[in-house]
Amino acid sequence: MQLTSQQAPSETTMSYTQMLERVRYNGAYPTRERAEAVTADVLTALGRQLTHHDRVDLAAHLPHEAARILTAQNPGTQTQSLTGWAFVKDLATRTGGTPATTRWDVGSVLGVVAHLAGPTVDHILTHLPSGYAILFGRAELLQAA
Repeated sequence: MQLTSQQAPSETTMSYTQMLERVRYNGAYPTRERAEAVTADVLTALGRQLTHHDRVDLAAHLPHEAARILTAQNPGTQTQSLTGWAFVKDLATRTGGTPATTRWDVGSVLGVVAHLAGPTVDHILTHLPSGYAILFGRAELLQAA
């Protein structure tokens, strides 16, 4: 029996529980609850940086619970666009973490998000300031002068 594209499961289909387990594994977190807290913090912060259109595009690739966290941010809740490093430092300040541990947390979550979203991440990266590609586990491509 041959599967049609309608019948074939998506490689990136993942439940929220599976997503949290992947974050837990990638980040070497001791509990699922810790992975869930980190995921919520990172997705909330990312939601503040994305336009409404980019949030919706990215959310379409995430499990429902993660999509809801990402899209819960109102447009304009962040007054300025932050570079990737400033994003990490801002999140560290908000969560009480160090920049080093927060960078680890961000990479642990956004690596899974990049896996789920595939090429959509590349499109979103074109709308973000420099420094986000590495947070998603991608190379930062610089345009020639």
